Amino acid sequence: MEPAALSPEALALLTFLAALATAIATGLGGVPFLFASALPQRLLGLAWGVSGGMMLSASVFNLVFEGVQRAGYTVVAAGVALGALFFWVAERRLHHAHPNFYHLQGAPARRVLLVIGAMFVHSISEGVAIGVGFGSGELSLAVLLTIALAIHNIPEGLAVSLPLRAEGFSGWACIGWAIFTSLPQPVLAVPAALAVALFAPLVPIGFGFAAGAMGFLVFSELLPEALEHTDRNDAAAAVVVGFLLMMLLQNVLQ
Repeated sequence: MEPAALSPEALALLTFLAALATAIATGLGGVPFLFASALPQRLLGLAWGVSGGMMLSASVFNLVFEGVQRAGYTVVAAGVALGALFFWVAERRLHHAHPNFYHLQGAPARRVLLVIGAMFVHSISEGVAIGVGFGSGELSLAVLLTIALAIHNIPEGLAVSLPLRAEGFSGWACIGWAIFTSLPQPVLAVPAALAVALFAPLVPIGFGFAAGAMGFLVFSELLPEALEHTDRNDAAAAVVVGFLLMMLLQNVLQ
């Protein structure tokens, strides 16, 4: 049965469960940190660099490319600019606020909050995309989209967990916050499925917005933090490894 033939209640439930599964898949990226001990100083820098490379890879291949295919360069470029501007403002506000988060204070707390915030924003457009897929009336398309997003959420969970583990978060905390960053998917997928015509045009600019936010975060926070703990060559190598790791993980999983 195609989603278009379902009642609105059944469509909403099916969409919510599918999007919830993609959110839970993000937590799998934090599972290795249930068994990882505290990271030595040099590995802290490498962890920040690898996470930054993974976020850059996700922003390019999963967001910008996808957005351009849907709506062209101009719309996505506008989204990138808005996303970068949003996180520039957010970073300045957090800098003056001296935030506390768990055991962290000041700059470390700001970095972790921005990592979580960037991935949370990233999940908003993905949630809308899931809903549009189910609301389109093409069940096979919706199922394939759900599977693809669940698969690529696993390395994204790893990208979230790496900097959290580097700042001393437990393995379970890494899993919990990784899942938290994907909660917009089940929340927004349902209204998007029920109102496809309204939400579909927002997907490309949403992808661009998330890419701009993640790119700004990488260059403003993650790379400087990597350079604080390791030398420039090692930090650059870690970014490249993270970039390629995200590509290879998704390719192997798919």
